[in-house]
Amino acid sequence: MKRIIVDYKKLTPEILGLLVEKYPDGYDDDQIIAFKNAKNETIEAVEVKTEDTIYLVKVSTRLENTMANFDEDDYDDSDYNEPIVEIPEKDEEEEEK
Repeated sequence: MKRIIVDYKKLTPEILGLLVEKYPDGYDDDQIIAFKNAKNETIEAVEVKTEDTIYLVKVSTRLENTMANFDEDDYDDSDYNEPIVEIPEKDEEEEEK
């Protein structure tokens, strides 16, 4: 299964719709996942899954506003052509450290 970190600015209507479906009343602190990125910065995100991908959507005030104002009819899929960066898989040696 692929794991992808995505910023709210790059959310597709599909991912945003899944977020709104999973967190219809917003998300709580206990639903936020914190982790370090490759630059050793702490990232906070909420998780949403599709059949083959786990998306970690970075948490921000703007994400909350975007979710609150989401209406699928307002989005055109052709506006979202920029690729989302996939998280590289860790090999066994890295996990043991």
